[in-house]
Amino acid sequence: MVKYVIQRVTLAFFTTFIILSLTFILIKLLPFERPIGDDRQQTTYFDRQYNLGYVYRFDVPTDKYGELLYKSPANKGKTSYYYMVPVMTQYVNWLKNIVTEWDWGDSKTYQPNVKASVIIMKRIGYSIRLNIIALIISVPLGVMLGIFAALKKNTPIDHVISTIVMVFISIPHFVLIIFLLQFLAYGLGWFPSTWPTDTAPISERIRGYIIPIFTLAFGPICSYCRNTRAELCDVLESDYLLLARTKGLTRRQAINRHALKNAMVPIFPGIVGSFVGILGGSIVLEQLYGIPGIGKLFVLAMNYKDYDILFVDMAIFTTISLLTGVVVDMSYGFIDPRIRMGAKK
Repeated sequence: MVKYVIQRVTLAFFTTFIILSLTFILIKLLPFERPIGDDRQQTTYFDRQYNLGYVYRFDVPTDKYGELLYKSPANKGKTSYYYMVPVMTQYVNWLKNIVTEWDWGDSKTYQPNVKASVIIMKRIGYSIRLNIIALIISVPLGVMLGIFAALKKNTPIDHVISTIVMVFISIPHFVLIIFLLQFLAYGLGWFPSTWPTDTAPISERIRGYIIPIFTLAFGPICSYCRNTRAELCDVLESDYLLLARTKGLTRRQAINRHALKNAMVPIFPGIVGSFVGILGGSIVLEQLYGIPGIGKLFVLAMNYKDYDILFVDMAIFTTISLLTGVVVDMSYGFIDPRIRMGAKK
């Protein structure tokens, strides 16, 4: 198992490296976007790019490196001319900057001359906090509803739960949050219609979590309920559970000792993997509700064509997705002792 974990983690990091490398090269091949700001801000930006190894700086113009990116105003009689460094040379410098200084580049339009990593770190807490709370709420509710529906199989209660789940599992996040905003925020006025600021009263900030958390948790609750019911119904009809009953176990004992444990084997890895799905859904949610997280920042970076911020945001989503896949694969072996991933026959 240890050997398998090492192999999977190594493969995940290697895959992340390949994805981020290709993303960096493709982003750098896009048309260059001039930074915003006055001459001082633009000169500061290009000097930083020069220090990072992404542009050339000359005292006289040249036609050796293609189109002129920027000409700084004369400072004490000196003018600087900036030209683009070849993409692969930028790629080598990019790797060096990350390894040696953990420098992912600067924002050029969203927050000029501020490091992209600094902007991301100020916002990532909102996204992670919302997604973790939604996961904590959705898992027990969804699993409990699924167990209840399975134990009441083919009864009116089961039919009602299954029908509700099938209807609402198809509702996209953006449709649900629009309905909640219209009904609970604008209609009844129970909750804020937009994300409260950090200076708002504590009660206002707490109420601000209700609509986004419910939006993020609603879909997973339905998904967990449906999967738990299906797995538990299948286990309850299995031969080994019938054998357990014939040996003297009561129905409750057979369910608690055998049915629930075996039904959770395929469900728990899905719970771990659903974190990525919730994180992806929060991109639309943050944009609609005004949450200052990395999901909204991803959309803003695309609109501003701020490629360095966009790249760091993509790096976070990619890394979380791949590492979650590793955790999901590892969880099979820990949940079910019969599974020995990577073990020799």
